[in-house]
Amino acid sequence: MGNLSVRKLDDETMERLRIRAAEHGISMEEEARRILSQAVAAPAKLGDLAIELFGQTHGVDLKMPDRTEHDPLALDG
Repeated sequence: MGNLSVRKLDDETMERLRIRAAEHGISMEEEARRILSQAVAAPAKLGDLAIELFGQTHGVDLKMPDRTEHDPLALDG
């Protein structure tokens, strides 16, 4: 596990972080970890997003075909 120190955060940012952490019932450090993890997480794949939005919990059972990942097409000519 790595460590990170963030310097020169303005008072308003610190206060907002404190309030947000309190609303979630966690420490400011844990709130900062969650914010950073979410900010750098890989984007959702379209199929996963479709299942999340329209899947079984929403009354629709989508059967997504099995697909293998591939490199995107080069469009630079």
